[in-house]
Amino acid sequence: MLPLMEEFYTIQGEGYHSGKAAYFIRIGGCDVGCHWCDVKESWNPDLHPPTSIEHIAENAANYSNTVVVTGGEPLTWNMLPLTNSLKEKGLSIHLETSGAYVNSGEWDWFCLSPKKTKPPVESIYELADELKIIIFNQHDFKWAEDHAKKVGKDCKLYLQPEWSKREKVIPLISEYVMANPKWQISLQSHKYIGIP
Repeated sequence: MLPLMEEFYTIQGEGYHSGKAAYFIRIGGCDVGCHWCDVKESWNPDLHPPTSIEHIAENAANYSNTVVVTGGEPLTWNMLPLTNSLKEKGLSIHLETSGAYVNSGEWDWFCLSPKKTKPPVESIYELADELKIIIFNQHDFKWAEDHAKKVGKDCKLYLQPEWSKREKVIPLISEYVMANPKWQISLQSHKYIGIP
């Protein structure tokens, strides 16, 4: 059983797989506590119904061959039973995590998005296929570089504007990426086109 906040079929709006259809599984529970979090209702796991892993996996298999497990912070929980069940159904499984907890589960794509309130555990960095840093202010560029030094050489590097500050920080990000082309810009395109 896992505290399931919501599940829905949509278009991945961020990062490397932006623009692709995917089934999202949002797990309740997070103690990372980002002040700009856009799903604060996910923080308390007690607000979300305990749902059987098999039920979650069956729903996902009806919609897409790509599943994105997000939160909240999914790694608060043991994800191995869920990923095993999704794998048995032949699905490709992507994770979105802050990295604040050790990994559990087997993932086809591992998106690490570190948060200052509770930085990643060291063992997480080597797993990252994608490093996505949210840019809220000028100081976040140094934060981004500090984490980029810890991931593998093949990890994709993204800078993403915090949604409420996008008008202010997109020009800063654009300038930074042109000066540091190892980075790419990630935009929350799902918010621009009005989908979940």
